[in-house]
Amino acid sequence: MNITKTKSENSLIVALDGRLDTMTAPELEKALADEINGVAELTFDLSALAYLSSAGLRVLLSAQKKMNKQGSMKIINVNETIMEIFEVTGFSDILSIE
Repeated sequence: MNITKTKSENSLIVALDGRLDTMTAPELEKALADEINGVAELTFDLSALAYLSSAGLRVLLSAQKKMNKQGSMKIINVNETIMEIFEVTGFSDILSIE
């Protein structure tokens, strides 16, 4: 999985490319831990994400909980496959998906 981070003043855009699964979730978790402090707006761009496992969902939920305390989080460019995962798991009701 490739993680591309674009940070400006108080916003962070994280673009994910590949598979967010048990093997790559810790990598994303570490990348977020280094960057998320002081961010008021966190955006995940999932346009190139091919697969999402429960480990990936856990990282997204953890980021959402942190952002609830310091700002907002949204997920953009979700493809049909990933959207189906969000809907089946109920995450579409928890996360802000555009």
